[in-house]
Parts: sequence; C-alpha cells; structure tokens
Amino acid sequence: MTDETATGATGGVRGWRAATEAALYGPDGFYRRPEGPAGHFRTSVHASPLFAGAVARLLCRVDEALGRPGALDFVDLGAGRGELVTGVLAALPADVAARARGYAVEIAGRPPGLDERITWLTQPPQAVTGLLFANEWLDNVPVDVAEVDPAGVPRLVLVAADGSERLGDPVTGDAADWLARWWPLPPEEGLRAEIGLPRDLAWAGAVDRLVRGLAVAVDYAHAAGARPPYGTLTGFREGRGTVPVPDGSCDITAHVALDACAAAGTARTLPAARLHSQRDALRALDVTGARPPLALASTDPSAYVRALASAGEAAELTAPGGLGDFGWLLQPVGIPDPLLG
Repeated sequence: MTDETATGATGGVRGWRAATEAALYGPDGFYRRPEGPAGHFRTSVHASPLFAGAVARLLCRVDEALGRPGALDFVDLGAGRGELVTGVLAALPADVAARARGYAVEIAGRPPGLDERITWLTQPPQAVTGLLFANEWLDNVPVDVAEVDPAGVPRLVLVAADGSERLGDPVTGDAADWLARWWPLPPEEGLRAEIGLPRDLAWAGAVDRLVRGLAVAVDYAHAAGARPPYGTLTGFREGRGTVPVPDGSCDITAHVALDACAAAGTARTLPAARLHSQRDALRALDVTGARPPLALASTDPSAYVRALASAGEAAELTAPGGLGDFGWLLQPVGIPDPLLG
C-alpha cells in the first residue's frame, strides 16, 4: 500500500467513513435501492418468523416491567423495509397489541403496503417508553479504518471510488484514544482496525432517546483481546460476500466492538449494559431448536412436520459459528433487565 499524506477527498480518495457514508446513504446510495437489504443479505429477521416472535416476547417482558403503560413503544432502528416491526406487532397478544406503537427508523422511503399502525421515521422518536431494538444497525454505521505503516504508526486508510487504498495521516485525537483503549495495534506493518467511536456515539444517542424501557443492539461482534488482526471490513452483494467498493453497488459493513458500545457514556447514570450471545438470548426467550417428540409423527403428522420445520429454523438462529454467535447488547433504563434477570 502506498504511503500518502492527504486525508481529504483530494485526488478522489477519502477515509472509509466518509466514503461509506456516501456509498450507502447518499442520494443514489445502496440503502436507498427499492429492493432493500433483503435483496442482498439474509438477517435473522429474514431467516425465520421465530425471531420476530422472540422479540415480541421480549417486548411483553418490557411491558410487564414498565407496569403495563397506556402506550408501549417498539422502535425498529435500521428497519430495512419494516420486516421486524411488522412481525413483532403481528406476534403480540391482543391486549399488548392494542397499546403498542410501532416505529420503523430508516433513511429509505416508506415501502408501499406497510401496516398503517407503523410510523415511518428517519430518526428515532425523541422520547421512547418501551423497547428500542437495533438489529444489524451498528455494523452499518460507517467507521474509519487504521493500518500500521512500516514505521509502526497507525495511519488512516484512504480509499477511492474503485476500492483502491492508500495510507493517509497518522490517527490522532479522539480516534487515537479510542484505538488505544479498545483496539490497540501492535507496531507490526499491515495490521488493521476499524475505529468504532462513531458507533459508540450513535448507540449512546439512541439510548438517550429511551425514557424507560430497554435498548437492544444485535450484531456481528468481537471483544477486546480477540479483535481480528486485519479488521472485518467487507462488502455484500446479492447474497454473497464481496470486496468492499464504495461506489453504491454493494453493502459495506464491519463487525462491531459491542463492548465499547456498552461502555459508551450517556447523559445519565445507567445500570451496566450486558452482553449475551444470540444463542443465549433467544433461548431465554424460548427459542430452543428442540426437536418435537417422535410420537407426534404418529398422532398428528402435520403438526410434527410443522414443529420439525420450526425446530430447524430455531437451530439456524442459535447455531454456533452462525447466527447464534451474534452479540446482543442490552441496556435497561429504569427497569430491571427483562431478559435474564
């Protein structure tokens, strides 16, 4: 990689954060495409309706902890085309659904045919009482990338629209402080890190909208002491991983340092956030993947087939090495942790 001192867009290069922001969210950005994220990759929401059902059960637990308020908010942050909020509202018991207010937060326009009960926003509501749920949102908050140069100095990685890279200025200021605390880079040429500070700030900002209730972030994640040595920046197009190119043709994503997000400061003193694997979180919400008893095949074959299909979907959602390894970050505000107590 060529060493280069320019840090702006001079010569058609800029940091990965600015390049990703334009490629994903600009006027012709990837996330404004009519097919939506589901046209390019499969999240837990798309894998099975069991996921929305589990989130609906979590919302009911939040409702209980809140004392069954007159209005109960469910905010789907990074809503895609509203698949999760639609599924959650449909899965709620009638008494809870009658009080539930669904919000989908997404930069793209409201899709046609969406349930009229769902309010479509580009920013979360200013005051939320209920459950704020960010499923694979933080991984698409753009971040800059740092790489260690031959002298052992972490420098910003600059990128052109065709995906070619060069090194910029040394990382300084708050970004350098974040690296030192959360992703220290040994002085070995070529090692890389994604600077997660914008995600910390984005998460803290979302939590600040929560008056009482629970905020949850679900994402691909890694933790201090086990960060990948060359980072995780990648692209997705039409269901396949690809080289990340910031031209609007593909998704650009990177795993999330959820432990750093959990420690992000807010304007209030809050109980410590908790981190769980998706496997453990969904099991606590009664998604187990247990196979139905074989005797059911004789007494009610149709029910057995349905239960077997459900068990297969649950197994995918909780599978080690797959969706089950997603991280769940839970931040209660004014209530006990309703997941695991």
